[in-house]
Amino acid sequence: MKKGQISNLLRRFGLMYLTDWVRFYMQAYQNRKSNQEFKKAYPQIPLPPDYLIYESFQIDYQKYYFGGQETAKWLTDHLQRHVDLSDKKILDWGCGPGRIIRHLPEIMNHICEFFGTDYNKKSIEWCTRHLPGIHFNHNSLSAQLPYQNHFFDVIYGISIFTHLSEPLHHEWFAELYRVLKPGGILFLTTQGNNFKSKLTQPELANFEAGKLVVRGQVKEGHRTFSAFQPAGFMHRLFAPAEILEHLEPLPQPGKGIPQDIWIIKKQ
Repeated sequence: MKKGQISNLLRRFGLMYLTDWVRFYMQAYQNRKSNQEFKKAYPQIPLPPDYLIYESFQIDYQKYYFGGQETAKWLTDHLQRHVDLSDKKILDWGCGPGRIIRHLPEIMNHICEFFGTDYNKKSIEWCTRHLPGIHFNHNSLSAQLPYQNHFFDVIYGISIFTHLSEPLHHEWFAELYRVLKPGGILFLTTQGNNFKSKLTQPELANFEAGKLVVRGQVKEGHRTFSAFQPAGFMHRLFAPAEILEHLEPLPQPGKGIPQDIWIIKKQ
């Protein structure tokens, strides 16, 4: 039986959350030694509670902090091909416990203004207390942000659409597009062709037909809620914008399955 079939069975019988908590405790146990060593080596680095780290990534302090730093540099490199990152307003949509945004002010030499928003209230509370100089906002799952039209120069969302239903794909894209300036850049990642091996046969048939594939039956937005986005669906979603790049990175050993990268420009 494929993992996708097992996942769907767990959802059907209401066991997905229990399975996810078991995975959380297993990761915490497996990484306890290396995490203790990290805290001893870097006592000055504030770390979110373990479950907040796990919900957004893994309970691995090294990967959370230095992996987040690496991702922030990777993001900056992609953005610099399309926008001058000087005196810009930049939004991290779905910032979680600040894994990426905490590094951006230093990487960009403190010449931009940074904002983070997330539906997880505890993550936003932690970020507000521990990451000064960044504006944080707690949003709901509903596509409503407290920013005026044409406010941001750059918006990025790393693996956020991957946890939303089809209606919220459309509603959130419209809201992000509203607060993005004309000529502004939107950077998003999705679960594209690299994830086809995870799909069941019925899911794969829908994916190949250009339909969004959603595994729900859990709280939307949670890490266990999963959506897979074929390129055709994303092209239709981004119809009002100009697609500057669509990248399908090749898998690398030990790196996990890479998500598609979409870089679009508001007309």
